[in-house]
Amino acid sequence: MKCYTPVIYKGLSPCKPNAIKSAVLQSEQVQYVIKQLAKEMGESPDIIQEEATEILDEMGHRMQLGAVRFFAFTLSKIFKQLFQRVCVNEEGMQRLQHAIQEHPVVLLPSHRSYVDFLMLSYLLYTYDLALPVIAAGIDFLGMKIVGELLRRAGAFFMRRSFGGNRLYWAVFAEYVKTMLRNGYAPIEFFLEGTRSRTAKTLTPKFGLLSIVMEPFFKREVFDTYLVPISISYERILEESLYAYELLGVPKPKESTSGLLKARRILSDNFGTIHIYVGQPVSLRTLASGRINRCPYNLVPRHLPQKPSEDIQEFVSDVAYKMELLQIENMVLSPWVLVAAVLLQNLPAMEFELLIEKTLWLKGLTQTFGGFIEWPDNLCAKKAVLSGLALHSNIARLADGHVVLSDKGADDGAVGEVVFRHALAVLTCATYRNQLLNVCVRPGLVAIALHMAPSFRKEEVYSCFSFLRDVFSDEFIFFPGISLKDFEEGCFLLTKCDAIQMSQQEIYPTDKGSGTVSFLSAMFRPFVEGYQLIFRYLSKEMKEAFTEKQFIPGVRNFVFQLLEKGSTQCYEALSSDMQKNALSALVQLGAVKKKKMPNGFTYHVNQEAVSKILDMFDARIPVQKPVAARL
Repeated sequence: MKCYTPVIYKGLSPCKPNAIKSAVLQSEQVQYVIKQLAKEMGESPDIIQEEATEILDEMGHRMQLGAVRFFAFTLSKIFKQLFQRVCVNEEGMQRLQHAIQEHPVVLLPSHRSYVDFLMLSYLLYTYDLALPVIAAGIDFLGMKIVGELLRRAGAFFMRRSFGGNRLYWAVFAEYVKTMLRNGYAPIEFFLEGTRSRTAKTLTPKFGLLSIVMEPFFKREVFDTYLVPISISYERILEESLYAYELLGVPKPKESTSGLLKARRILSDNFGTIHIYVGQPVSLRTLASGRINRCPYNLVPRHLPQKPSEDIQEFVSDVAYKMELLQIENMVLSPWVLVAAVLLQNLPAMEFELLIEKTLWLKGLTQTFGGFIEWPDNLCAKKAVLSGLALHSNIARLADGHVVLSDKGADDGAVGEVVFRHALAVLTCATYRNQLLNVCVRPGLVAIALHMAPSFRKEEVYSCFSFLRDVFSDEFIFFPGISLKDFEEGCFLLTKCDAIQMSQQEIYPTDKGSGTVSFLSAMFRPFVEGYQLIFRYLSKEMKEAFTEKQFIPGVRNFVFQLLEKGSTQCYEALSSDMQKNALSALVQLGAVKKKKMPNGFTYHVNQEAVSKILDMFDARIPVQKPVAARL
C-alpha cells in the first residue's frame, strides 16, 4: 500500500493502454500495410483493420496499479519463502533511475528462470522506478487468471513465430516502437529469446532488438539506452525440470493448475539471488562513426524498409556486446566451483580433496576475472558443506566422499540406470556451466595445445580458431575477433603461470600442467559430445532429415553407447548440445539447411563431416598428462 510515484521519461503523464492501441492502429505504418494487404488480397481495408484490432487485443498490456500492488504483495510473501536473500547493486538502480528520466530505456536481463521478469518488476516497484512493459510468450495466455494478471502487470504477448505474417509483424513492431518513442515505459525483453536450460548464455535473437533500434535510426528519438542486467541464482527453481527437458521429456504446458501443483517448492530453500544492473549503454554512442542514418531520410518513415547489411551487422554486434556485459557481471557461488571439480571426479570424490581443489579453483577463477560471492568469514570446508546442504538433491556426503545423488541409479534395467545417472550429471552440469563463460577462452587454448601437432603458435591458434567456430553456438564470442580471443586466452594462462610464450611457440610450464589439464577436462564433455554427434551423422544419416528425426536418433545412438560402456559422456544426451552441434555444422558448410513448406530439412555432406570428425579424433586425449608431450 506504499505511495508509488515513479519519475518517468521527461515527466510525461502515463498513457492509457487503450490510447496506445489507438495510436498504433492509426499510425501511418500500420495503415500503409493494411492498404497494401487489402489491395493484394482483394479484401476491404475494414476487414484487415478488424484483424489488426484483434491482434492488438491479443497482444496489448493493460497495466493497472491494482494488479501491480497485488503482485507486489504476493511476490514478497513467495520470495521470502523461497530465497534467503536478494542482493542488488544500488548504484545500478540509481543509474537506471537517471536514464529513465532522460531517454527511452530498453532493459535486457539474462534469462535463467521464470523468476527473472517477476523479480525485476518487483525490484523496480520496490525502488519506486517506472515499471517496464515486458515481451512475454503467448503461452502464458493459456494460464487462466494468471495470464490476465500478467497482462495487467505490464506484460504484452507475442507469438513464437510470425515471420511470414506481414500484418502481425507491422502491428507488433509499431506497438513496441510507439511505447518506446513516447517514453511511456521502459521496454523489457530477453535477448536469448527463451530460458537457458543449461545456465549458459544462449546466442542472441535479433528481431526485437532491431525493432527497438529503428526509432533511433529514423531520428524519431535522440537516443535510446540499452541496459544489460545480470541475474544469478545460487539454486535455480527449474533445475530438475530443465534436466528432464534436455533428455527429451516434453516440457509441461504452462497452466494455472500446473502452477498450483508447483507450490510444494515453497518448502525448499533456493539460497540467494544476485541482480546486477549494468551501466546504461547509449545507442547513439555505439552507432557514432559507424552507422550512416542518412539513407533513412530518403524514404518516408511509414514505408517498410529492409535493414541494410551494415545495420544487420550492427544489430548483431550490439546483441553480442550486451550478452557479454551480462556474462561479465554474473555472480558465481562456491557451489559452481564444487560442481566443476566434482564432475571431473565421478562417481565419487574424497571430501578433503574436494575442498582443496575447490579452493584452488577459486583462485584460478578470480585470476580469470570471475566474481565469486564467498560467504563472509566462512572457511572452505563450511562453504562446501553449505553448498552440499543447499544442493542435497544433486550431491551428498557419504563415508568421507562426495557422490552424486542419483537415487536408485543402481537399480532397475540398464536403460533406467543410464537415464537416472544422466539426470544427475546434467543437473550438476547446470552449475558448472556458469563457470565456463569465465574460462572458455583459456579453456579452448588449453584444448588447442593438446590438439595441435606442435607447440608452434600458428598451429595452436589454428586449432583454437577451429574450436571457436565449432563451439560458436555453445559459448558467446564477439563476431570476427578470433585472434583477440586467442590472445586473451593466452594472456590469462600466462597470468596464472600455466603457459610460457616465445615469439614462435606456446607451451605448458611444469607448474601449469595441472591447470591446462583441468581446463581441458572441464570442456571435454563438449569435445567428446560433438565427436559422438558427428560420428552419428557420418554413419547413420545418409538421406535428408529434419530436426525432429535428428534429436531422437542421436539420443538413441548415444544411449546405446552409454549402456554398453563405450562412452561416459552423458552430456551428449542433452538436446541443447545436439542442436548446437547441428547448427555448427550448418555454419561450417558440412550440413545444408533447406527451408521446406513444413519446416527445415538437412542434408549431410559426408566428406566435410568426416573431415571435421577426423580433426576431433586426431586430438591427443585430454586425460593424457601434458608432460608426455614435452
